[in-house]
Amino acid sequence: MTTLNDRPVGAPERTIGQLVADATKDVTELVRYEIALAKAEITADVKNGAIGGALFAVAGVFGFVAFVFLGVTVAYALHEGAGWPVWLSFLVVAVAMLVVAGIAAAIGFGRVKQVRPPERTIRTSKDSVAAIKAAATGKPVAKTIAAPTGARRLEH
Repeated sequence: MTTLNDRPVGAPERTIGQLVADATKDVTELVRYEIALAKAEITADVKNGAIGGALFAVAGVFGFVAFVFLGVTVAYALHEGAGWPVWLSFLVVAVAMLVVAGIAAAIGFGRVKQVRPPERTIRTSKDSVAAIKAAATGKPVAKTIAAPTGARRLEH
């Protein structure tokens, strides 16, 4: 007959070393399960992301082809409706498309220039690494509460 701890009834209490070994084994097993769960979730997310990306690519190709046909249609409409020569109709449509592309590129370039590294995440990650190193060596560490730039730091 055994108890909840898988010890025979009447067996002596386990030592601190045995308890620490069991706790270490349990933590290791828990971490292993958490990693397996994360892998399963990430795999599903990556699969959904890949399918979504492929569908966006297909939509982009069809949208591009439709845009080309729209340009040809407008050019022929200018030729037939306004009586312009075919070459002039296509030239006007091409220049209009280039103007739209240039405006979109300028706006996109401006947005890309605004992208900055995740400063707060980098700072808190460095603080976490420092705290873990300090805890491992037994040295005291000043704890910093992550705050927006310019805010005061709280130390304990």
